[in-house]
Amino acid sequence: MPIETRIHGAGGTVSQTAVDLGAEVVAVPVRSGPAAPAAEVAASLPFTLDELLALHQAKGEPGEIVATQVRVGDRVRELLLYGVGEATPADLRRAGAALARRGKGRTALVAGVPDGDLAAFVEGALLASYAYRIGAAPPKKALGTLAVLTESGPESDAPAIELGTARARATALARDLANTPSREKDPSWLAAQAERVAGESGLTVRVRGEKELVDEGFGGLVAVGGGSARPPRLIELSYDPGDAGGPSPRHVVLVGKGITFDSGGLSLKPNEGMKAMKTDMAGGGVVIAVMSALRSLGVRARVTGLVAAAENMPSGSAMRPGDVIAHYGGTTSEVLNTDAEGRLVLADALAYADARLDPDALVDVATLTGAAKVALGLKHAALFASDDALAEELTRAGAAAGEPVWRLPLVEDYRAAIDSDVADINNIGRGGYGGGSITAALFLREFVGERPWAHLDIAGPGRSASEEAEITRGATGYGARLLLDWLTA
Repeated sequence: MPIETRIHGAGGTVSQTAVDLGAEVVAVPVRSGPAAPAAEVAASLPFTLDELLALHQAKGEPGEIVATQVRVGDRVRELLLYGVGEATPADLRRAGAALARRGKGRTALVAGVPDGDLAAFVEGALLASYAYRIGAAPPKKALGTLAVLTESGPESDAPAIELGTARARATALARDLANTPSREKDPSWLAAQAERVAGESGLTVRVRGEKELVDEGFGGLVAVGGGSARPPRLIELSYDPGDAGGPSPRHVVLVGKGITFDSGGLSLKPNEGMKAMKTDMAGGGVVIAVMSALRSLGVRARVTGLVAAAENMPSGSAMRPGDVIAHYGGTTSEVLNTDAEGRLVLADALAYADARLDPDALVDVATLTGAAKVALGLKHAALFASDDALAEELTRAGAAAGEPVWRLPLVEDYRAAIDSDVADINNIGRGGYGGGSITAALFLREFVGERPWAHLDIAGPGRSASEEAEITRGATGYGARLLLDWLTA
């Protein structure tokens, strides 16, 4: 669902802009301390802003809001003193989100914004305005218009607003794809969405159906999708920057897990474990969303996005524990647990990328293991990488984008956990080693050759049960901003 809030720059004063727009709400920033601003909009108040902040024991923390009423023009409007902390990108992202939530049900809000990362402020405001709903509209609609005023002026602000809007809309697309119920969202539906995005974003697309997957040896996808009446797909999106990329642009391949519903297969999950499994293709949704924004952001690398899409269901045709799968390229894996299916489909896509696409860097993103969630909680993704420079680039991008990662080791001593008596490797890791997210990453490493490769396990931050800052309930779109920041760096 598209974000309905619109953000634009404005000139002049907060008061005059509020009158021109008919805005019901005006807002001025408060830095840590708190440090009350010199705000012309507060001239008619019978007290000072310092007195108001002291009354509410405000601290100017990002996301904090103190409200009062003020006469602007011929009407009374709400005045918000909103905390921006030290005005770091993270502070401004949180502050923008707080304003957008406070503005729900209003047609317009005018905000002064301090110097800093205006794109982060825009991202926070737009992503906090996101909602996915089927049925009746919510009691309060999202804020209609947010007009921002900075010292730089609207012309200087326009690029930052465009950047923040592009990243927010890509993240919202990732959320939409993951939040769509699985009754509607099967692999063919996901492929159709990718085709739509390709047409709108200047990409080329190829979708492999079941027969092509069998004929070309994508054994992991075929096996995982074999239990469903709705067959698997391999989605391939390609972006070419043309002359903007230079004579030989760097080639990056992004791979996303696209399990459109995960019942666990014959190793059936309990009911509680299935409730959020419509979002088990969140990694694939992130890849499609990132691809959608590359041309508008002027990314200079050549980028290929692969989404390995399948539905993991139990039936008479489902893969069984003990089965052996031949993946793309010939590596075989023994299935010890059909609920460790994500790595089976990713393995095919990674092996294909290594053998056929010749990337300079290979990055996969997946809601892969509960172990990563146990280790790092709900805020950080687990990062595994075969290349230190790539790991550092992604770590910096995550910090800048507000999507932090924590690098975990590829422990060589744990490699024995994925040995198999009958195949090259097994898919779940034998007992005695622990480190479930590590053994899953070691499994994936078997399929990437010698290329620089990174694996982002987003099982923790990929979905949320509550609202906080720019995060909304359900799918978070985690990874879209990180990867876009990395690709545009």
